[in-house]
Formats: sequence, C-alpha cells, structure tokens
Amino acid sequence: MSEVTAVSFISLGCAKNQINTEIMIAAVKNAGYDITGEPEKSKVCVINTCGFIEDAKKEALETFFEVAELKKEKKLEKIIVCGCLAQRYEKEIAEELYEADGFVGVGSFSRIVEAVEKVLDGERVMFFDDLSNIQLEGERFVISPPFSTYLKIADGCSNRCSYCAIPIIRGGFRSRPMENIIAEAEKLAQNGAKEIVVIAQDTTNYGIDIYGSRKLPQLLERLCQIDSVEWIRIMYLYPEKITQKLIDVIKTQPKIVKYIEMPIQHASGKVLKSMNRPQNSQILLELVNRLRSEIPGVVLRTTVMVGFPGETQQDFEELCTFLKAARFDKLGVFQFSAETGTPAYDMPGRVDEDVSKSRAETVELIQSQIVLEKQRSLIGKSLTVMCEGFDRFAEYYFGRSYMEAPDIDGKIFFKSDDVICLGDMCRVRITESMDFELIGEIEK
Repeated sequence: MSEVTAVSFISLGCAKNQINTEIMIAAVKNAGYDITGEPEKSKVCVINTCGFIEDAKKEALETFFEVAELKKEKKLEKIIVCGCLAQRYEKEIAEELYEADGFVGVGSFSRIVEAVEKVLDGERVMFFDDLSNIQLEGERFVISPPFSTYLKIADGCSNRCSYCAIPIIRGGFRSRPMENIIAEAEKLAQNGAKEIVVIAQDTTNYGIDIYGSRKLPQLLERLCQIDSVEWIRIMYLYPEKITQKLIDVIKTQPKIVKYIEMPIQHASGKVLKSMNRPQNSQILLELVNRLRSEIPGVVLRTTVMVGFPGETQQDFEELCTFLKAARFDKLGVFQFSAETGTPAYDMPGRVDEDVSKSRAETVELIQSQIVLEKQRSLIGKSLTVMCEGFDRFAEYYFGRSYMEAPDIDGKIFFKSDDVICLGDMCRVRITESMDFELIGEIEK
C-alpha cells in the first residue's frame, strides 16, 4: 500500500481567513491527502496569510521564513503561500519569496488541490484568478473547538474607508444566500456548536447586494430557530448601519448574546471625514447611550485608530474625551498603518511614529482604568460561562461568558470540585478580577 502524502496548513490573521483555510483543508482531505498541523510532518505546507496591516505582513513573512528553514533542512518538500499577502503582492512575491513553490490568491482558493498536485509534480504555480471568483462557501474542516465556531455570511467590503486595503485585497462586498447560511449553521449545530459567531467584513451590510436591502435582522431570526444553538454572537457591526430593527432583534431574541462589536475608529468628525466614515463624537455617543438604554446589560466593544494623517492634538483629545464618556466595555487601539493603494497612503500631515505610539499608550491607559472599574463591579455576581479548557498548572477551568468574544477578549477562570466538560455551560460566581481576566467559583 502506497504512503499517503501529508499536507499541513497554517492559518494566519482573522477568523474570516480561518474559514477560507478550513474550506481548503476539506478540499485537500477529500482529494485523498492526510492533514496535519505540523509542517515538519508533511510534504507540502500551505500558509494562508494575512496582509491587512504592517504587523500582519510581518507575522506572515516571519512564519514563511520559519517554514522555509524546514524546507532547507529537508524536513518538508514544498511550500504554497495563499491568501491576502499573496494577493496583495502578486507582482513582487514570486521573486522575493523564492523558496516558495506556489502562490494562490484570494480568487483561487478553490484551486488549492490543483496547486498541491502541481507543486508535487515539480511545477511552480501562480494562481491569481479574478476576485469575483472568491470562494464564499463550501465544506469546512472546522479547526476551532466544535462547541464554538464561526459562520461567515459575506466576504469583501464596499465601504471604501480611506485607510483600508480590504477592498483591494478581497474585492467588493458579496453576501451568501440566506438558505445556504442556515444550512451550514444547522450542520455546525449537529456537530456540537453551542455558540455561533456571525462574521463578515461588515455584517450590517448583509444581503444588500443580493436582496436589494440589508437582511441581517431576518438572518438572525432564522438562526435563532436552530434548537441546539444557545448563543449567537454578532461581530463587525458598522455603527451607522445599526437600525432600530436590528436593535429590536438583538434585544428580544434570547439566543443573541447582548454583545455588540462596532469599530468606530475615531471620534473627531474631521478625522472621520478623512477616513471616509460618516460619524462624529456626538452621533456616536448618542448611539452608545441608545444601545445601553434599549438593550439592558449590553456589552460594547470597539476599535480606534490613532496617528491617522492630519490627526492633531485637539483631535486626539476629542477622542479621549469621547472614550471617557462612552466607557466601552472592550476596546482595541491601533496605530495608523500606511497601506499602499489606499487614499490615506499619500495623505499629508503624517503623524510622527513616536507621537502615534504615545497616543496609543494614552488610550490604553484610559481604557485600562475603565475596564478595572467594570471588572470590579462584577465581583459577587453570577455569570453563565462556557467552559473552554482546563489549566493544569493553575488547576483552574477557564471559559467565557456572553461578555467575552472568542480570540479577542479575556477569560474567566474558575474552580470546580466536579469534572466539567468542554462546551458545558456553568454558573460561575465572580470572586475577584485580575487585569483583563475574571476569577470565580462554580455555583453549587
């Protein structure tokens, strides 16, 4: 019996990219190859890269050179570079990454089996089909824990924020048909999913391209009808597209966790206008107050960017004043990254790197104080926690409540005398807070 060729996969970047990786894994597995997560145990290593901002590009290149070293040491034979970094630097990448045997752009994910076969035959492949061919759906080999998994409802973006390279890399916004999404969600539920995390570049835009109007509320109502799913979490809501209908659905559907992630990027109207985003601090604060008023217990998460070209000290102070008033529960801060091909790349008024770094640190300090106060207010309260694992060193179970999204927020650590299984929903009484984590004990 001939030995089966093993193919390894490394997935970098966001959860949306992870789903592309899962679809490629399923295709390669169905073609008769073994799958492994260890490059040194494979003949071909497929690296699905992110190329969104500078830090992501650095991570992708560092990962590639680590794998290339394994090839040099003859611990694997072939390397295929996929995804956003390959797509973005199609013209330069073949020359720069000469150790790679193949490149597969975003529009060519569906050709991954062909790419594997050709590199094993000694060819060097360059697959860069049109972005309109991007594979929106397909069978997945889910690599996240089965009890909590992602569900991508669309790809690409048409918002044209001036700093963002996503439309260049992944093309315009394209929704999946609702029936296909529901069918996939039902299959995920059958395989043990208790939490489904709904994702896209802009979930609030779902359906506008294929139905003529935004259909996220209707999609969420359909997802709530799946019996075994307990939590439905929505990510990447654009603030200007949060309608009353969407608020009503989040408020009234018990399965939808009261957690809203909405990237605002800034609060200064002048900076937001340069970003090609329509809000200002007053509009955003009114939305924050409205969400908290209409959805009791809602957790609000956002991201902000500092150092955008033309951001003055006054603009930055307006952002800080807004953040102190809005008191977001969760917040990520990024320094502006000048991305080639975007309108912001050539904008005048570039902020000094040290100034930008100092502003990011100031935002982090403001937010850390807010988080500290909010964490302390939870001591003595009980939360439903989904168990995600056991820390053998500390002898604590850990997991998340509705207040924490997977991969980006903190954990809740808790003690239990009884054995808890992965995915179990437990009632945990919070006893103390520690930085961005909570500590508690199982309720008897």
